[in-house]
Amino acid sequence: MNYQECVEACQQCIIDCSHCLTSMLGQESNNDCPKCCYECIIACQTAVQMMVSDSQYAAQYCQICAEICQWCADHCSKHDHDHCQTCAKSCEKCYELCSSMAA
Repeated sequence: MNYQECVEACQQCIIDCSHCLTSMLGQESNNDCPKCCYECIIACQTAVQMMVSDSQYAAQYCQICAEICQWCADHCSKHDHDHCQTCAKSCEKCYELCSSMAA
């Protein structure tokens, strides 16, 4: 199975969630941002590890990753900060690709 596009989307999501997380530290948030960014980073890292090792469980990890990315996109998209908007877009792309990998 070719995981390349999904791996790249997860890697970009890790970068953008990390930036969002560090930018939001100490700031008020009326939702789960930046908590969702932290969990999204972990989910994406794990999904990447499972895909590159061609794990028999890669699809299941991608499904969980997709769900967490969708949750993160929903929360970050509600903030006007550029880093939150960038994060939300990366999470949306990762959600789409991980969902297709899980199908």
